[in-house]
Amino acid sequence: MKSTIFLLCLGIIFSIQAEFVKYEEETDIAILTINRPRALNALNSQVLDEIDKVLESIDTEKIRVLIITGEGQRSFVAGADIAEMSTLTKVQGAEFSKKGNDVFRKIETFPIPVIAAINGYALGGGCELAMSCDIRICSENAIFGQPEVGLGITPGFGGTQRLARLVGLGMAKQMIFTAQNIRSDEAYRIGLVNAVHPKEELLNEAKKLATTIAKNGANAIKNSKKAINDGYQMEIDKAIQIEEQLFGECFQSDEQVERMKNFLEKGKKRQTKKEDKSEEKPKNLRTEEKKEAEKEK
Repeated sequence: MKSTIFLLCLGIIFSIQAEFVKYEEETDIAILTINRPRALNALNSQVLDEIDKVLESIDTEKIRVLIITGEGQRSFVAGADIAEMSTLTKVQGAEFSKKGNDVFRKIETFPIPVIAAINGYALGGGCELAMSCDIRICSENAIFGQPEVGLGITPGFGGTQRLARLVGLGMAKQMIFTAQNIRSDEAYRIGLVNAVHPKEELLNEAKKLATTIAKNGANAIKNSKKAINDGYQMEIDKAIQIEEQLFGECFQSDEQVERMKNFLEKGKKRQTKKEDKSEEKPKNLRTEEKKEAEKEK
C-alpha cells in the first residue's frame, strides 16, 4: 500500500493520505476522513489498519481535538465490509472482531477528545465507530442502525456494549434485535447524538465545537476524559478517587498556574472598573443636584 505525505507551502494544513483514509491538520484540530465512497465508506481490514496507523501518527501534544467523518454526504460509514465477512471462518470472524474492537477502543481511550461528524449512513460498524467517539453530531440525513442480526451475526465492534451504555438497555436491545434503522431526529431524542445540523453545515459545526474545546486547558481536558472513562464503570467511591488523583495532577503544571493567574488578574481588572464607576456616580449626582438648584433660582 502506498502512502503519500505532503506539507502545503503555507504550513497551515499537514496531510497524510493512505488509500482509504485521509488525514488533515488545521492548526490544533485534525480531521480523519474514511475515504471509500464507492463502498459507502465500508470498513474492511485495510481501512481499519489505516485508521490505526493514522492514530499512531498523531502528535497529541500538538493536536487538541480529532474529528472523524466520512467522505461525501451519503455515508459516514455504512458498516463493515460484508463481502470480506461473508467468507470468514469462526476463528477469522473472532479475529476480525478483535481488530475492529482494538481500533475503536484506541479511539475511545485516545488522549484527546474525538468528535464524530456523522454524514449519512452510520450502520453496523459505522454506528459502532461513532459510538467510540466522545461526542457525536450528525447531519439531518443521517441514518443509524445495527442491522447485524439480519445477516446472521451479532454486532462485533462494540455495539452490544456501547449502545446500551449510551441509550439504555431497552432501546439498545430493540435496535439490535429488530435490526431496524432510526433517523437523525430519533437518534437525538434517545441520546445517541448530541446535535443535528443541516448536511452542508455539519463539518463546519464540528470544527466550531472542536475550536471551543481547544481553547481550554489541554492537560485538563485529557485528565477529564480519563477520569470520565476510567470511572464510568466503577462504584462511585472508587471513581471519585480517580478524579481526586487526576485533579491533583493538574496542579503546579504551567497550564494551571498560567490560567489561574490570568483569571485572577482579569477579576482584579473588573473589580477596579466597578470601583471607578462607583466613584464617578456620586460626582455625577452632585452635578445634577447643582443643575437643579440653579434652575430653581
